[in-house]
Amino acid sequence: MAEQFLTLMADLDEDTQSVMSAWYGRMKNAGFTGTQTPGLPYHISLSTFPPEWERRAVERMEIAAGNFPPLQVQISHIGIFAPGKVLFGGIERGAELERLHDACEMNPAQRPLWTPHVTVLIDEPAVVLSALPLFLESFHPLSARITRLHLCAFWPTREIASAELVGGKAGGSGEKEFQPGQNPAIE
Repeated sequence: MAEQFLTLMADLDEDTQSVMSAWYGRMKNAGFTGTQTPGLPYHISLSTFPPEWERRAVERMEIAAGNFPPLQVQISHIGIFAPGKVLFGGIERGAELERLHDACEMNPAQRPLWTPHVTVLIDEPAVVLSALPLFLESFHPLSARITRLHLCAFWPTREIASAELVGGKAGGSGEKEFQPGQNPAIE
């Protein structure tokens, strides 16, 4: 099967990975496994691209990582996307997160609506609704840090590249910066 799309993700710090793994572990112990992609770290999806834009997506990721330092975000609430198949921890929108999101988009003016979130469980609506009370018992708001960007292709899953957020630190490139709405030429 040919890859269908690329996703640029913001990976969360190790402490947050541990907390979220415990949330999921509790649900898994109760029999809820879900269909989410195994092996990927907990993350916030920032942008998607067609497979043929792989080189441009890697460049976009590297530039953004060089321009942004690690970023603090708040996982403040839970949610379910319609039609009920995705249970998630909701991320508070803030100016820096919006800037990072815009830096990762090829054309922010035409992007679809974006809900920053961290997926906890993907399954059929009845299963997600059954898991909700258990998630409510263990969930608590927490502060998390975005520490790196990560590009993957999907279906099948293929990890392409990652880059630590280093902007504002020694070694941060800062050489090239895309402005929101700037769309690199398609070759």
